[in-house]
Amino acid sequence: MTEFDPPLQDMRFTLDAIAGVDRLLDLPVFRDVSQDLIASILDEAGRLARDVMAPVNQSGDIQGTSLHNGQVSTPEGYCAAYRRYVEGNWNSLPFDPKHGGQGLPWLLAIAIQELFSSANMSLGLCPLLTQSAIELIQSHGSDDQKRVFLPPLISGDWTAAMTITEPQAGSDVGAIRTRAVRDEHGYRLFGQKIFVTYGDHDLSENILHMVLARTDEAPAGSKGLSLFIVPKWLPREDGTPGERNDVQCTALEHKLGIHGSPTCAMTYGDREGAIAHLVGEENRGMEYMFTMMNTARLGIGAQGVGIAERAYQQARRFAFERIQGRRTDQSAGSPVAIIHHPDVRRMLMTMKATTEAARALVYYTATAIDLSRNLPDRAARDESRINTLELLTPVAKAWASDAGCHVASLGIQVHGGMGYVEETGAAQHFRDARIAPIYEGTNGIQAHDLIKRKIMHHKGQPAWAFLQKVRATTKIMERERGEDLNVIRRSLEEACEAFEQATEWLIETWDERPLEASAGATPYLNLLGTLAGGWLLAEGARKSAAICAGNDAEDSENSYYFSKLRTARFFADNILPASEAYAAAAIRGSAAITDIPEDYFC
Repeated sequence: MTEFDPPLQDMRFTLDAIAGVDRLLDLPVFRDVSQDLIASILDEAGRLARDVMAPVNQSGDIQGTSLHNGQVSTPEGYCAAYRRYVEGNWNSLPFDPKHGGQGLPWLLAIAIQELFSSANMSLGLCPLLTQSAIELIQSHGSDDQKRVFLPPLISGDWTAAMTITEPQAGSDVGAIRTRAVRDEHGYRLFGQKIFVTYGDHDLSENILHMVLARTDEAPAGSKGLSLFIVPKWLPREDGTPGERNDVQCTALEHKLGIHGSPTCAMTYGDREGAIAHLVGEENRGMEYMFTMMNTARLGIGAQGVGIAERAYQQARRFAFERIQGRRTDQSAGSPVAIIHHPDVRRMLMTMKATTEAARALVYYTATAIDLSRNLPDRAARDESRINTLELLTPVAKAWASDAGCHVASLGIQVHGGMGYVEETGAAQHFRDARIAPIYEGTNGIQAHDLIKRKIMHHKGQPAWAFLQKVRATTKIMERERGEDLNVIRRSLEEACEAFEQATEWLIETWDERPLEASAGATPYLNLLGTLAGGWLLAEGARKSAAICAGNDAEDSENSYYFSKLRTARFFADNILPASEAYAAAAIRGSAAITDIPEDYFC
């Protein structure tokens, strides 16, 4: 596996030119944050990712986790790497200073999640879940819960796990059976959970489980679920971990990838019952859990970007080193590096353009977290929340995690047979990436959520607002010169037409034929993700073209901006045209899905 080179230049460009970090720095809440501070933080995060987390990535994959006498151990080097993470105060970046946070933008925190996921996806999962749990407790916890649990979680001394799935209840959370029984001290939990990422480990002093369970009198289905905080070690009066709770890891899953991350089967209440703290009110657990899940979903999108970046770096380096075959336009001569072969260049450019589009989409969505919370005008906050954050969160999760799989798969292809063997490390990227489209709600669930709750709940308005933003860009581009920008603009206009047609069909179909509309949800999400990626790359291309104009063509900085322009052109020529196919599948593809009898699948 090649060394990890943090893509700091492209991250800074995406933050500045596409995500619009300057809009955040104008807000009073971030008045002490500067571009120089952000650059310095990214530099330090890059060093931690490259020098501490990345070196134990492949070894952690080989060694894996272990369970002995009820205690889970992470791979060698993980504890030391996580301790460096805690010592650097990285977990606290976006949180409230009154609980020990640094009060920095979520946009910056998501960018750093990408870095750590790229360096070591298995290890980066742990703080991603902890930060999501902090959001949950900040939003819905009692004052006492915030006082006890937030400081050690924000510091990273304690970690957290999302505990939902049961053997009989996967995505159908309404089938959860874990029981919460009231007693004189509160609640005690009895039940089993599976697929609990970092449900037990040796990285932190304590682990808080965010558990969905139902009380005895609760109504059936998801409306009867409540949310509980279940510590592994019960806090003493001074907040330090005390007596062991009735919580036990009984097995570790044997997985395709992320071998360094323990995925646990957990038992609650083998003895007297696990002491649990109710969050908020009974029967509102799913509502509260969505706060944690939505934060995690954007983090999963950042994981997709991170693993795509890592796979691209490895494939690019291999393409320059691997000597095989002559150039297509030469009948004689010495063999050349495979970077000279057109199809290898096509794959590398697909990897590069897809990764940069996914990064832009995730960062742009993350900006909306900060804007929706901190803009001074309530109407502007609501607009950012509904039309950007809520609309694009399922897209960022699904499209970017799919991109991670696609790019990692292409990385194996660039390596050829050397990619299929474990020694190069290319296979690990693909194995690790494959979980991201599954967890935090499968990507099919994200697509259904997009059309039902994010678009149709608002009568289509968020989709039209997004389309208006893209068309505003194309209008500006009509006045700009350059062949690349003209090609990008025309491709964007065609993709806008496809999105408009698909959205009109969705609105016309939803009320009377919701099953038919839902059958096209995934191609519709892919359409929106592809259009969003193309649009955001176009915004970067416009700014890059302006920087390049009149500059020295040999300048290294100018060369970078020229590459941004050409990458956006490649996306417009080779990836954005798929928008029309996605629209056709969303509109016409349902008949072969909903009308076929079940016995046709035999």
